[in-house]
Amino acid sequence: MFETHAYILSVIPPKEYLRDSRPRGEPIAQGIGESHFTLLEMIPERGVKLNPQERVSIQQNAKGRIDHVKRRILYEDLTPESATELPLVVEMIVTKHEHRFVQFFNEAAPLTTRKHSLQLLPGIGQTLMWAILEERKREPFKTFDDIAARTKLQNPKKAVTARIVEELREDVKRWLFVRPPKRDEEEHERERPLRR
Repeated sequence: MFETHAYILSVIPPKEYLRDSRPRGEPIAQGIGESHFTLLEMIPERGVKLNPQERVSIQQNAKGRIDHVKRRILYEDLTPESATELPLVVEMIVTKHEHRFVQFFNEAAPLTTRKHSLQLLPGIGQTLMWAILEERKREPFKTFDDIAARTKLQNPKKAVTARIVEELREDVKRWLFVRPPKRDEEEHERERPLRR
C-alpha cells in the first residue's frame, strides 16, 4: 500500500512573522499518491522549487526533490489551492494509467444482488450498467474511447475521476479506487475487543 510517486497539488511556504523578516519553518508540499490516491504532506529538499502537477519520487532513500513524507492527510486538510488542483491532477493520473481503469470496466463485479460496482460511478444507472455488461461480454474494452463508442457513457474518464474525488472527500460508503482513510481503520480497531 506504499506510494512510490506522488503529484504535487500545492506548496505552502514557510510562515513569515512581522517582527522577523526571515521565514520560519520549512515549506510543505501537499500532494496525492499515484497508485492509491493517498493524500500526503511532504517536505521538499532544501532549495528545491516544486510546481503543481509535478510528479515526484517519494521512495525512501531515493535522492530526489522530496526530502521525506511528513504524514498522510485527509481531504479537509487540503489548502484551497490543493482542493482546486485535485480534480485536474486526478484526471492526469487516470489518463496516464488508462489501462488500469479500463480494466475496472472489464472486471467490475456485483456488490450485492441489487447493486453492481459499476453503478458506483457517477452517471451509471441500471440501464447503462446492463449495456456495459453486455458489451464487455462480446469483447473486453480496450480504451476509454472504446467504452464511450460502444455504450452510452459519454466520458468514462470523467466518471472515474469524479468517483475518485468523491472517495477522497469521503462522500462514499464503499471504496473502489482510493485507499480508505486512516480514521476508518482506527474505528475498526476500537470496535474490536481486546484479547486477554
